[in-house]
Amino acid sequence: MKSWPGPQIPVVPGTGQQLHLYDTASGTVRPTEPGPTARMYVCGITPYDATHMGHAFTYVTFDVINRVWRDARHDVHYVQNVTDIDDPLLERAVQTGQDWREIADRETALFREDMAALNVIPPQDYIGAVESIPSVAEYVQELQSLGAVYSVDSDLYFRVRRDPDFGAVANLDDAAMLAIFAERGGDPDRPGKEDPLDCLVWQSARPDEPAWDTPLGHGRPGWHIECAAIALDHLGMTIDVQGGGTDLAFPHHEMSASEAQVLRGAYPFARHYVHSAMVGWQGHKMSKSRGNLVFVSALRHADVDPMAIRLALLAHHYRTDWAWTEQGMEGAVGRLALWRAAVAGTSGPDAAPVIERVRGALADDLRTPAALDAIDGWAMAQQAASGDDAEAPAQIAALADALLGVRL
Repeated sequence: MKSWPGPQIPVVPGTGQQLHLYDTASGTVRPTEPGPTARMYVCGITPYDATHMGHAFTYVTFDVINRVWRDARHDVHYVQNVTDIDDPLLERAVQTGQDWREIADRETALFREDMAALNVIPPQDYIGAVESIPSVAEYVQELQSLGAVYSVDSDLYFRVRRDPDFGAVANLDDAAMLAIFAERGGDPDRPGKEDPLDCLVWQSARPDEPAWDTPLGHGRPGWHIECAAIALDHLGMTIDVQGGGTDLAFPHHEMSASEAQVLRGAYPFARHYVHSAMVGWQGHKMSKSRGNLVFVSALRHADVDPMAIRLALLAHHYRTDWAWTEQGMEGAVGRLALWRAAVAGTSGPDAAPVIERVRGALADDLRTPAALDAIDGWAMAQQAASGDDAEAPAQIAALADALLGVRL
């Protein structure tokens, strides 16, 4: 699947610091310890609607992780999927009378445009669920040979308890897992299942639904095995970061990790499970099902500068739920104007302390609000004619672009 064009990333003087991130599995902020190449998998969109601010917050968060690693002189192998076949997409097709493939293609194209506008570094591998079907079928056969898959009315289920670490990602008890599983696409009450938490890895063909011919029969993959397959194919085991929104910790990340761990007999699937918080609007979490959405494309088409949108997102710490407001957007527009005016000057205060403050804030569990404050302070000092370093404006502009993704 085609990704989007990659931005040019300026070089900032010096070398970035080691990145520390909160790991959902351990419940602690721990250092990331990648080798020369950091490996990151972030779950992508189900393309049945446009990119809303909740999506944008997630992908900008992991884009900053990508940038901090690069600033520390790591290469980054970043993989993202597109769930271009799933129940919500098929339901939208029925509701609108459109072909599901047309919806998926249109919304994926719009997502790419939004990501490029927001200056998000594209994944090295951008993989659709449909193109991963042959690989999924092979992995399901492998799970069958390990005795980790069984059939219920020709559908195939993964025995989650075959993974001794099942439950270690989200750290939920069975009662909580059952409740969330029922809410988020699971089927705990289906007759014939050995365990209510066992998850679907292959669904046999249904009338009037798309299906593919594979050695497993005519059907399509379950959700969790798609990401396990794509990650294993392109990154292998024990990746540095598995990422997405907090609503993916369970069941999606829990179950895809267990599938990968049983397949490879190795632990853990990821060293860090990193989850971005939810964005609300009108008193509720922003979600497609509720319809309370603010779209990136709508703001862009209203001539809102994408860099101001990005600043509005970065003003919030990635682990704290928050609500989108017009006032927040207006504040971001003002901040962007302040920064641009400051870096347009011929001189300014020494940039070196600001560079270190920004690096330190981002390395400390991605404290983006503190990083923005550091540049604010420099910009206000520059406006007050404090400092005569002729190189500082260009260095601050490079800093904002390279680490925060804000083009000035």
